[in-house]
Amino acid sequence: MIHPEGFTVDRPDGSGDYVFLFFRSQMELRIQSQTVFVEPNTFIIFNKNSPYFYRDAEWPLVHDWFHFEMEAADAFFDRLNLPLDTLIKAYDPFYISRKVNEIHWENLQNGTFRNEIIDYTLRCLFMKLSDIRNHLEPHNQISKYYDQFLNLRNEVFSTPSTWYTVEFLADKMNMSRSYFQHMYKQIFGIPVINDIILNRLGYASYLLKNTSYAISHISGICGYENDVHFMRQFKKFVGITPSEYREKSDVGQ
Repeated sequence: MIHPEGFTVDRPDGSGDYVFLFFRSQMELRIQSQTVFVEPNTFIIFNKNSPYFYRDAEWPLVHDWFHFEMEAADAFFDRLNLPLDTLIKAYDPFYISRKVNEIHWENLQNGTFRNEIIDYTLRCLFMKLSDIRNHLEPHNQISKYYDQFLNLRNEVFSTPSTWYTVEFLADKMNMSRSYFQHMYKQIFGIPVINDIILNRLGYASYLLKNTSYAISHISGICGYENDVHFMRQFKKFVGITPSEYREKSDVGQ
């Protein structure tokens, strides 16, 4: 999620459930009575009653997050060697963002197995994070460009109102169009255009749920030249129209 003007979260008694936070921009975090500045691409899993405070250390504030419950969670995280209430470097930030989006989309569905799907997706995310952190080393070819692609993607994600062409992004990386697309998909696991679209729609979903902005205004904020294109693309990727999404969100609140 992108918050152009930042915000502050203060939970002195914890949230009452587990919280996963993935910071994609620099944050000021207070944990265990200490204030630290957290670098981008860092995550933390808060225990149910752990107090925490964080706010933007730069604009825009960019982070992914979700609250969750899990049976025998402490034993599960111990087995994975993922300590709670501890800042951990994210070695594959793109995977995390994709999984968080999957969880948010699934949470809006009404399928019979919704809760089970979310639980399996959560466990899949955490097991993958454990594997990456404890066992896997990045592939040489990927690691060569890793930081450059990471910075480029953060730049794109931080400006959803700007439409970036593949040619423009490839030029910034001094790569041919085809090689850039190949490397982008190899690193992120998703074509560059689809990644940009999903980020735009993720921000649009946040605005639909948390503001009273007109759909036409949200369309412009998210970089669409006309409402029709926005509504068609939203329906294609999300499965419902922006109006239906807003109504569904209102019912769930």
